[in-house]
Amino acid sequence: MRRLFMCVVLLVVGCRAQSPGNAEQDRRIEKQFRSTFNVPAYVDISVGDRKPSKEFAGYTDLVMKISYNGQSQTRQLLLSADGKTLMSVVKMDLTRDPLAEVMAKMDLTGRPVRGNRDAKVTVVVYDDFQCPYCSKMHQTLNDVLKSYGDRIKVIYKDYPLVQIHPWAERAAIDSGCLAKQSDSAYWDFADYVHANPQQIKGDKRPLSGQLAEVDKIALEAGGRHSADAVALKSCLDAQSKTGLDASVKEAETLGVEATPAVFIDGMKLDGAIPEEEFRSVLDKELKSAGVTAPAKAAPGL
Repeated sequence: MRRLFMCVVLLVVGCRAQSPGNAEQDRRIEKQFRSTFNVPAYVDISVGDRKPSKEFAGYTDLVMKISYNGQSQTRQLLLSADGKTLMSVVKMDLTRDPLAEVMAKMDLTGRPVRGNRDAKVTVVVYDDFQCPYCSKMHQTLNDVLKSYGDRIKVIYKDYPLVQIHPWAERAAIDSGCLAKQSDSAYWDFADYVHANPQQIKGDKRPLSGQLAEVDKIALEAGGRHSADAVALKSCLDAQSKTGLDASVKEAETLGVEATPAVFIDGMKLDGAIPEEEFRSVLDKELKSAGVTAPAKAAPGL
């Protein structure tokens, strides 16, 4: 079933009725539209043809075309029969689930999971191992999982900001090598790297030394969790970017521009979210999924 939702934006176009297609009315419509939506003067606006609205009696459908630098988009408007009122219309298709569509764009196959694999609420994080805000969010998630771990599942994808974080790409690829063999090894590596970035950077350590340190941490994590040492070393040496490139491209299609980017069942949250705020969002999503949120700890505990 489709429904129409209208932005309550009433633009007073004139004091008397105008005939459809009137040039003077077009100019006034453009002025009101440009002023109301803060459209710069260098952006071209053209008023399209009118036709009687099939959904709103007494109104005329009108399409505004906005163009700039070879690109254009349209905006549907409604013009009253007396020419005095213009309304901006936003049509929403209630047969679609936009958050489910966001989740469908994520390839989570084979990704390590923390929490309950069968949980109804999924938290996906686009992460950068060298990002200090990601490290803060990582700690928040670990703290939250202590009480929410049986109710949610947490999955990481990679979005290293290589322009400002020189060893983040290496850490992402190495973590992918670990993920192929062991979830535990992957999370061991993620915990250690997020908690010890200074160890990797060192004191005036060159980039080659930082990359070698990342590889060393990955090999040690693999060893602690019985990973196939030969296969892991081969993967680390190869430094294949296939999986990483796919993750970055996926993130960009979802509008990710910075890290951490957190999605809770498709709802996007940017930055290192304070723990209480994060718990509040989780509680609402759990309730929506029919799952009871964990009891809050008493003050001082």
